[in-house]
Amino acid sequence: MADVRAYTKDDIAGMIAVWNEVVRDGIAFPQEEELDLASGAEFFAGQTHCGVAVEDGHVLGMYILHPNNIGRCGHIANASYAVSSSARGKGIGGMLVTDSLAQGKAHGFRIMQFNAVVATNAGARHLYEKLGFVQLGTIPGGFRMPDGSYVDICPYYHEL
Repeated sequence: MADVRAYTKDDIAGMIAVWNEVVRDGIAFPQEEELDLASGAEFFAGQTHCGVAVEDGHVLGMYILHPNNIGRCGHIANASYAVSSSARGKGIGGMLVTDSLAQGKAHGFRIMQFNAVVATNAGARHLYEKLGFVQLGTIPGGFRMPDGSYVDICPYYHEL
């Protein structure tokens, strides 16, 4: 059974591998550039919190948590989640999202907002809605797929 906890330096290579897999897939994250060991360590260190789902010393999934904005909107958090393709369908995503909500509250955030959930990412959308997230609307053609086509994105929020 996987355990979700704060990341350590020993997790960084595994986190990068999982993150880059999602980036390469090109259907969920807006990023196009992969992380290397140096850029990954810097990127994860710059977050408010990073959580990892680990089983037998292997990173199965991870998330980053940080402010969605600054100043008067700095109480709104944002998070991104990545689960290894070999661990999908095992409840890891739900564990990560649930932990991020608790960590968001513990870090003083009042709301979790997702700016760009890809409309075709049915698994993520179902999970978010099951956990009480509310869709705010739809942004037509907000995400460019690897084949150059555009699909909608759906912002979501959840009070903490």
